[in-house]
Parts: sequence; structure tokens; C-alpha cells
Amino acid sequence: MRLSHIAVSLVFWMAAACSERAGDARAGETGGTMVIAAPGSGTTPPFPAYAGDAIGRAISDNVYEKLAEIGPDLVTTGDAGFAPRLAQRWEWAADSMSIAFHLDLRARWHDGRPVRASDVRFSLDLLKDPRTATQYTAFLTNVDSVSVRDSLTAVAWFRARSPEQFFQFAYQVYVVPEHILKDIPRDKLSTSDAVSHPVGSGRFRFARFEPGVRVELVADTAHYRGRARLDRIIVSFVPDGGAAITQLLSGQADFIEIVPADVLPRLDSAANVRAMPYPGLGYSFLSLNQRDPRRLSAPHPIFADRRVRQALSMAVDREAMLRNVFDTLGILGVGPYPRALADTTIKVPPFDRARAAALLDSAGWLAGPDGVRAKGGRPLAFSVNVPTSSRVRMRYAVLLQEQFKTVGARADIAQMDFSAYYEREQTGAFDASLSSVSPDPNRSAVKQYWTTAGIPPGGANAGRYSNRAVDALVDSIALTIDPARANQQYHRAMQLVVDDAPAIWLYDVLTIAGMHRRIRPVDVRANGWWGGLADWWIPGNERIERDRIGLRPAQP
Repeated sequence: MRLSHIAVSLVFWMAAACSERAGDARAGETGGTMVIAAPGSGTTPPFPAYAGDAIGRAISDNVYEKLAEIGPDLVTTGDAGFAPRLAQRWEWAADSMSIAFHLDLRARWHDGRPVRASDVRFSLDLLKDPRTATQYTAFLTNVDSVSVRDSLTAVAWFRARSPEQFFQFAYQVYVVPEHILKDIPRDKLSTSDAVSHPVGSGRFRFARFEPGVRVELVADTAHYRGRARLDRIIVSFVPDGGAAITQLLSGQADFIEIVPADVLPRLDSAANVRAMPYPGLGYSFLSLNQRDPRRLSAPHPIFADRRVRQALSMAVDREAMLRNVFDTLGILGVGPYPRALADTTIKVPPFDRARAAALLDSAGWLAGPDGVRAKGGRPLAFSVNVPTSSRVRMRYAVLLQEQFKTVGARADIAQMDFSAYYEREQTGAFDASLSSVSPDPNRSAVKQYWTTAGIPPGGANAGRYSNRAVDALVDSIALTIDPARANQQYHRAMQLVVDDAPAIWLYDVLTIAGMHRRIRPVDVRANGWWGGLADWWIPGNERIERDRIGLRPAQP
């Protein structure tokens, strides 16, 4: 079956699947186990501050809670679209410089202790502390502090009024238990037993974590917002995408979050599984490190030169690579954001190998007898890191390698498991890296990925790109009340980033999951397919042997 035909059928299925709501489940029906096959090493602890990929976020988002949850339309301005979670209600100060959140009296940590306003204050302090080394720090610069008015009222204070200040606090701050975490040194938190065996307040409790093997969550049957419909979620870590597909088709797993385009025909012909397209905000690019991986205080010997970065971007035929990997289903990258948040007037570097060669000549990289350019005796050679968990990125690595050859650049592919890949991105130990990110559903999210404040450990700017003009524009976007002026600032910032060519924009992530037909998904959103996971369900007559194990008591 042609992928273009599959695409048409997926659009119709998506419209039906994403409209499902919890009320569609049979009244009172709960139970069953859902197994998620996750390519990757699975060594990152299931804790919000350190969730480094979508699966990590899916786990932590269901164990922990925020004060309020964004609505399905993902409106990030004001608070009208947000639904209560830990906070039953909130009220703004007359000058809009603070918001008082009134906690739900019924909310409990999974060890039985009540959730209190002091937990909210502690959580903000934890995320803003540079010793915690979390990527959330970059998002919280406009949040000054939290004060405790009484045990159930936490007041968030802001440095400036902003259209997105409610979003900046309520969406970014996961509330974590002060009584469990307060005595752990912040610089030791990521390796502590407390984050490997988390105690949250969400509709799923943590039950088990075997690094590199599995994570198990079980329903909190006494949760104040109602128990999760599924009894159990098991995340099973597998070496790569091929192993995940095998587990899904064989019935060992019920769900994988990304199905490569070339595998979709196999799902279409399978009796027990189906493809589930869903909206997404992920995009992928080749990050060109601005700093020397052997000494981060020094500029990169190749990529610090803007002309080299621009030349490499012009040397690759992005549209041809897209068709090669995705056939008719691909979405071409348009800049440092997904197409859903795109400014379509931004001009990306064109495919022009003659101009690329001229730029390299002007930068002093001259062709040698072996076809590889060199400068001062140094060859134009670099490594490209790629995680083996992503079949798509591994294919792109080979295509990029071949296209760089056409302008005299040698790219050596460095394949590694996800944990090694992620560690190298965080520490800057790479030349170039095939990256994939999923930003928050607001334009100021570029701060985490393309500003100085986003350089790790405070953000996810793995390529260490820094431009003070971009920093100033991005900061002003978040504080600008006038939408037209904010649009102008956003355009200027994004065009500056694209002109600097800190990366080669490749494609938007193709968000088509593979799912067993017995699973009934609910409330699948662009900011995370797992948002409604606690209301996903399995009809009783479609359950299999692993659904009848019985609900094990969760360990606090």
C-alpha cells in the first residue's frame, strides 16, 4: 500500500481517535495493563526535573501533578483555558504581579502525607537552583518566588507582567514533596534514591524502576480526582525501534510512540494493531556545536565560523532527504521550531552547492587531492552523534554524510545508545548531533533551545549557540502585551537564528504511534500524547492474560 494512501486513511482515523473522551468508556469500567515498548536505554530517573525524552515525561507527568493543566486548544496566554489540578482555584492580585493558588484539601502524596503550599514553594526553589541542573530553569526567569499565605494557599510572585505569566508558572512547575527531598543536596539529587523511586501525587503511583529494563506504574485507587482507568502501565525499554516494532506486532507490547514511515504498511496489514496519528510539536535538526568538545571554554575549531555552518546547510538537499526517508508523509523543517509554531516568512538557507563551495573557499577551507578540504593542515572532518534508538535519525546520518562529501567535508557517524547520546549532548562532548526536541506550545519556548540561558545544565541548547541580540528579543517577546509587536520580535529573533545557521533544519517529527486495537486512547494532545493516559481504557472483553495479574499494592 502506497504511503500516500496510508496518509489519507490516517487523517480520517485521527479525527475520530483524538475526539474520544473519558466518558466514552463504559460506566465504571476499569482494569487492565498497557505495555509501552520504548526504544532507548531507560537509565534516566522518572523525575520531572530530569525527564530527558518523551517517555520520561510521560512517566513523570502521570506520577506528579501541576497546579493547573493547559486546555486542549493549548492557549498559553491568560488562564481561561487552564483546568484545576492540585489547585482548586486561583486569584490574581490587582496589579497582576502575583497569583494566589488555593490547593485541593483532598490532595495527597502517595505516601499519605497531604500536599501543602510549602511543597509548591519548595518546588519552585528546587527548579530555579542551578545546582539542581534541570532544563526547566530557563523557563522560570520571570517567576520571582513563592510565598506561603497558609497551608493551602501558595502565592506566586512575578518580576514583570506578561501575557504568559500564568503559563510560565503553572505549566512549568511540577509540585514535588518537600518532606522527602528537602535534605538531599541539590547537586546529588539526580543520582539519589528519592528520584529513582519517586513519590508523587498523580493518578498513577510509582511501583518499580529497573534502569535499562522497565518502569512500572499502578493506579492510585484512592486518588482525589478519581482512579486511573488502567490498573497498570509498564514501560519496557528495548534496544532500538526495530525491537519495539517486533514487540508490538507479536503482542508483547501494546504501544510504541513513533512508527517509522517505512513500517506503516506492516501495521496496515496487521490484524491486531493499528496506526494512531496524533498532533505533535517535535522537530529534528543537525546541531553544530559552537564550542570545542574537548574544551568548552574555547570556540569549536570548525563550527565557530558562521560561513562554514552556512555552507554545510546549503550543501544538503533537505527535500530529497525528506522524500528518501518519509516518502509522501514527511514535513520539511522550517527553522528552530515545529511547523505548528512556525513563522512562514522566515527564509532558510537554500540548497546551493556552488555557493556552499564558495563560502568554504572564503573561510580558508581548500580542497585537497583526496577531495577533503583542509585549513592549516586540519581536514574539514567532524563526527556526527546519532542515537541507535531512532531509525529515522540513523538514516539521516548516512544521507548527510554522503551529501557533505559533495563539498569536501568528511562526516564520521558515531552511533551510540540513548543514554550515552544524551549525556554527550548535555556535556557538549560532540561535534555535530542529530537532535530531536519537542518544545512547549508557546513561541517563547525557543528560550530553552536557542538562547544563552538555555545552554545546559539550565536548558536544552546542546549546541551552545549564543547571540545576545537573540537573547534580548526572546526575553522581550515574553513580556510584550501587544500581539503585533510580539510577532515582529519573534520574526526578528528567528531570522537571526536561521541566518546564524547553528543547525541544519531537517524535518518535523512524524507523530504516528503504533497501538494494539484493544487500547482505547483518550485526549491525545500535541504537547504530549500521554496527557489523558489516566483515562485510556481496555474493554473487559478484550483483555488478555497480563491484565488479570491483579493490582499490586504500590510501594511508597
